[in-house]
Amino acid sequence: MSSDGENDDFFFEDEYDDASDQGEMMEDIDSTSEPDVYDALSPALEEAPQRKPYDVTWKVKTLQEIIDMQNKEITKIQSVLEVPASSAAILLRHYVWNSEKLQEQFWNDPAFALNEAGLSPPSSPSTRTIPLPQSPSRRSNRSIRSGPSSPIRRTRSVVTSGPFECPICCMEFDQQAINKHTYSMGCGHRFCRDCWTEYLSGKIKSEGESAKIQCMESGCGRIVREEVIDELVEKDISKRYHNLLNAAFVADSPNLRWCPHPNCEFIIECSQAPSRMLNQIVPTVGCKCGHDLCFGCGYAASHRPVLCKIVKLWEKKCADDSETSNWLQANTKECTKCQSTIEKNGGCNHMTCKKCKWEFCWVCMGPWTEHGTAWYQCNRFDEKSGIDARDNQAKSRASLERYLHYFNRWANHELSAKLDAEFYQKTEKKMEQMQNSGNLSWIEVQFAKQAVDAVIKARTTLKWSYCMAFYLKRNNMTELFEDNQRDLERAVENLGYLLEQNISDTESISKLRQDITNQAAYVQKRHDILMDDTLKGYLERRWEFTVDI
Repeated sequence: MSSDGENDDFFFEDEYDDASDQGEMMEDIDSTSEPDVYDALSPALEEAPQRKPYDVTWKVKTLQEIIDMQNKEITKIQSVLEVPASSAAILLRHYVWNSEKLQEQFWNDPAFALNEAGLSPPSSPSTRTIPLPQSPSRRSNRSIRSGPSSPIRRTRSVVTSGPFECPICCMEFDQQAINKHTYSMGCGHRFCRDCWTEYLSGKIKSEGESAKIQCMESGCGRIVREEVIDELVEKDISKRYHNLLNAAFVADSPNLRWCPHPNCEFIIECSQAPSRMLNQIVPTVGCKCGHDLCFGCGYAASHRPVLCKIVKLWEKKCADDSETSNWLQANTKECTKCQSTIEKNGGCNHMTCKKCKWEFCWVCMGPWTEHGTAWYQCNRFDEKSGIDARDNQAKSRASLERYLHYFNRWANHELSAKLDAEFYQKTEKKMEQMQNSGNLSWIEVQFAKQAVDAVIKARTTLKWSYCMAFYLKRNNMTELFEDNQRDLERAVENLGYLLEQNISDTESISKLRQDITNQAAYVQKRHDILMDDTLKGYLERRWEFTVDI
């Protein structure tokens, strides 16, 4: 690479063909999550041939496929606009990879498009610029040629004579050392290579920047090209830089999302879950790592049947109101006579209920007369304000009790689902026992594992169903929803009870196997009824919520 990069965003005329050849990339290969053979028990039911109207299709892509997608688009723009690959990449990133918008803007006003993206406008071959070393901030004059038909040449900055002093570290370089130890981009701002390296490394490593790294000169919006960064920084920082570029590409695309699970590098592509549809569908997709996720909000698991916005509201409320619940339990108590909620607002343990005037000890909740401090008097009570306070307190208490009703059940199912590892271990031991006691093969005892899978799946659905129920308005549709919820919960509890049964002899194994198989099928049926009715209800707009979705 040349140490000088004046107007270096454009090729020499004789270099263009070679660069185009090097830019050819392989076609994007789709990695689909659809199984080769349809299996009714496959966890990726969403990709089955007969999709439900509320399901979405998706593809699982590797990082290399994402890189190929970028290179394919860069090569296309490079050819159409007749700019080098690095310039095409900067233009595409500025226009958020919207090639149509980029081309429209470029053909209308190429100088404006290039300047907005942080690039220099094309220069005439006859235009040469000689910036003075002592004035690195001085801009070069350029003539602009509109249209892609004319060949674009690269002009170079030329230092005439005399030493050069780096504006950052004040290191001085003689004429022979300038080209070797300093670098200037097309904007003409020259700095020593050590300062460039430190600046670029800090931007990438500490600040996590990639596509928007600009020239060090204050007020200069020139974007640093990829090849410049690759040459000036260490290999590990260069690798991080390109990883950040790939992450930015995925973040900028509405149809791509990283799998959020730890140590997974797959990317999900889905074009059927735009933000405007997230009030009607819950776009659950599956990754090749074996985990599900919500493509709409990026939640690291399936939260069906609840909409993404409801999930966010619920989690925020849980984060806020769980602390409220803890505070109430620590700082309030019930009057032992009238059951009113009382807050201790002072250091004295002599408490008087404002509702029934009952005096008691805050510590033991016993009558205060037994403590021998009858001299204590409390302030006069304002009856009117007391009534208002009691009404507001009753409303707040009722609201909190309603929230705790749903939160406790939500948390209970969440905890039960998290104990699946222990549940699996117990089931595996029981499967081994059935093999030894009933002379069954390993495949014949798989019904127990399938039953555990059904329980965990149903508990996850029940957990989120309580989140949905909290925000539902009370009407006939809500009653039907809660009936389906109740039936599934009852079926799950019955199946869980059967899985906990002890095995005594061969006859009991046979009966238990039949009972578990039948109950697991019933759980799956009730699960499908709840899920199908709820998700279709979004499309039919049957559900009404207490919040705006």
